[in-house]
Amino acid sequence: MNSKDITLIGVPLEEGSGRGGCAMGPAAFRLAGIVKSLEGLGFRVSDSGDLCPEPATDLEERQDAKNLPIVGAFARALENRIYEKAKASTIPVIMGGDHSLSMGSVPGMARYAAGIGRPLFVLWIDAHADFNSPETSPSGNIHGMPVAFFTGQAEFAPILDSDRPMVDPRNVFQIGIRSVDEIERKMIAEHGVNVFDMRAIDENGIAAIMLQVIDRVNAANGLLHVSLDVDFLDPDIAPGVGTTVPGGATFREAHLIMEMLHDTGLVCSLDLVELNPFLDDRGKSARIMVELTASLFGRRVLDRPTRSA
Repeated sequence: MNSKDITLIGVPLEEGSGRGGCAMGPAAFRLAGIVKSLEGLGFRVSDSGDLCPEPATDLEERQDAKNLPIVGAFARALENRIYEKAKASTIPVIMGGDHSLSMGSVPGMARYAAGIGRPLFVLWIDAHADFNSPETSPSGNIHGMPVAFFTGQAEFAPILDSDRPMVDPRNVFQIGIRSVDEIERKMIAEHGVNVFDMRAIDENGIAAIMLQVIDRVNAANGLLHVSLDVDFLDPDIAPGVGTTVPGGATFREAHLIMEMLHDTGLVCSLDLVELNPFLDDRGKSARIMVELTASLFGRRVLDRPTRSA
């Protein structure tokens, strides 16, 4: 993360989640002060606005991959936008929107990484593994399928070019997992995805886990895409998400992840996903996500304002 230029990309996509609200996420991040926070750290921030693609007419509606024409259109638009921004030496920060948007963001960064001859690694910070396919998904909601999609294990429609660069499943690290379907569990193990569930965090500590991830990426001279889902955090901390799972990460654990990532300089792009302002408590979740973003980009404890007693 050597660039001092950041481009914000709004993705008001909620059709992958099966419920309304995530489309308001980009606006909530802006209201929570994401631009001011990043500019305060010395970055030049450009807000490129929200993507608004028309539904893809070549993609058919289907029950096992709901709202595919809309989700597919967003994936195509975002894949191209994030590739162009990365190529222009700016750091793309994606303000979602549900997690199906990663079907565009990660392939776009994989294309960029392939072009400069470096492998792409993905840090998936989430309560869910999102490794379903239309054949295995209990709901048909596409936000549960992006990891399988960008690793080439769920090529269920001609959304993007079939010969695009894929992410090696062994280059995916999932942290905070605590809700996995049984078939997903088998697929993850079969393909070598690195999963650190909440028990692993409890037993080993988040710092030790992060050092493993960082060492792997450094050893391969890789680039790192971070995808941060609100539901990684415990619902008591961040209630503004439609897929709450009890027993999530603490405020301090989440900040430590971001602080350690900043120290590495490896992060090339960031997804902020699944924020549902309709379910939030007076903007609490949006503010926490903005604070975590600031930690990723270098805000230290001593930089944080505190309330006077």
